[in-house]
Amino acid sequence: MFTRPNDKKIYLASKSPRRRELLRQIGVDFELLALRNDPVRGIDVSEEVLPGEDPMDYVARVAREKGACGWKMLLSRRQPLRPVLSADTTVTIDGEILGKPASNREAVAMLERLSGRTHQVLTSIAVHGLDIAEQITQVSHVRFATLSPEQIRAYCASQEPYDKAGGYGIQGAAAVFIEHIEGSHSGIMGLPLFETATLLRKAGFPI
Repeated sequence: MFTRPNDKKIYLASKSPRRRELLRQIGVDFELLALRNDPVRGIDVSEEVLPGEDPMDYVARVAREKGACGWKMLLSRRQPLRPVLSADTTVTIDGEILGKPASNREAVAMLERLSGRTHQVLTSIAVHGLDIAEQITQVSHVRFATLSPEQIRAYCASQEPYDKAGGYGIQGAAAVFIEHIEGSHSGIMGLPLFETATLLRKAGFPI
């Protein structure tokens, strides 16, 4: 028999330390659901872009599949049933998705492309539960200052670009590159808090 606990806790289907920090910021208690993302052990949700898939469809699909996978995991393990929160973030410019750079060359090329221009950061969040399966995708517009080659090289010599979509993190040293934001600062970090609170309230989780 499955149990639905009375404690005010959710499951987070994400490995992102930034999302954990943001949930703690608004007082949400959570337990991690570790989805596999290892080519050797297996991958629960593919983050490959499908042929012809545009950025909005891509980010929404990945977030939705992460949540659905997390919910199935709870059922198969017969764990207590709490809402499952999942999310995915991507950076796009000129309609093209910029993923996580795999090398210094890729990181440099991404920042050169973002330099002096406005790009979009898309974060889609989904909540799965016994009585809910809802999703919101939040879009922010971010304008970079014109960066010198020296600035780009110095930033890409650090470890910051390599685990982040678009090759930068707003919460780190790249904050000095940003001239203007239209949207959600927390969404650019990976979890738009207004939208997250809205979905969790719908799932019966008070914030």
